[in-house]
Amino acid sequence: MASVWKTKVLPGLNKIFDKDGKKAAAAEFLKSFNKEEIGKEIDDKKTELEPKVVEVVESSPPEIKALLKDKIPASKIKKNAPAVTKFLEELAKIDFPGAKPVSDAVAKSGTTPLSPAIAFVLEKVAPFVPKEEPKAEPEPAAAAPAETETTSREVAAEEEKKEEAAPAEPAAAAAEATTEAAEVVEEKKEEEKPPAAAAEAEAAAPAAEPEKK
Repeated sequence: MASVWKTKVLPGLNKIFDKDGKKAAAAEFLKSFNKEEIGKEIDDKKTELEPKVVEVVESSPPEIKALLKDKIPASKIKKNAPAVTKFLEELAKIDFPGAKPVSDAVAKSGTTPLSPAIAFVLEKVAPFVPKEEPKAEPEPAAAAPAETETTSREVAAEEEKKEEAAPAEPAAAAAEATTEAAEVVEEKKEEEKPPAAAAEAEAAAPAAEPEKK
C-alpha cells in the first residue's frame, strides 16, 4: 500500500499542486545542498571574505541587516523575499560559498521552498557583520568638578573685590582725621589771638601816659 502511495498517488498530487515543477526542483536542490562542505569552505576563506561581506552588508537595505541580527525563520525570509533574493545575488558576486547555487535555485523556485538553504547562507553571513558598540552615556558626576571650579572662582573674585575695597576705608578715615586735626589747630589759633591783642594794648598804654604829664 505504501509503495502505491509513493509511486502513483504522491507523484499525481505533486503534479496537481506543483504544475510548474518548482517545488520538485527545490526539493532536489536541497538534497544536493552540502552544508558541511560549504561551512568548511567559508571557514577556510574567512579572512578573504570578511571585508567583502562587510561591504555588501553595509550597502544592503535595513530589513536585511535586521534579518542578520535575529534568528532567521522561514516566515521572515518569505516576508522579505525581494530583498533576500537581491542580497543572495550580491553575495554570489563576491563568491561567498553557497550563495551562487542558492541564488540560481531561488531564481527558478522562489524563496519559500528554498528557505532552509537560504537560512543557512544567511546564518553563515551573520558572524561577519560588525557588532554595534553601545553608546556611552555621560556620567552625571562629570559635571560636578566644573560647577565646583566655577563656584571657587566666584568666591575668589568676591574676596579680591573685598581686599581691594578694604584699603580705601582706612585712607578715607585718615583723610577725615587729618581734616579734623587741621580744623582744631585753626580753632586754637583763633582762640589764642585775643590774648595777644590785649598784650599789645597794655604795652601801648604806659607809653601814652608820660605824654599827658
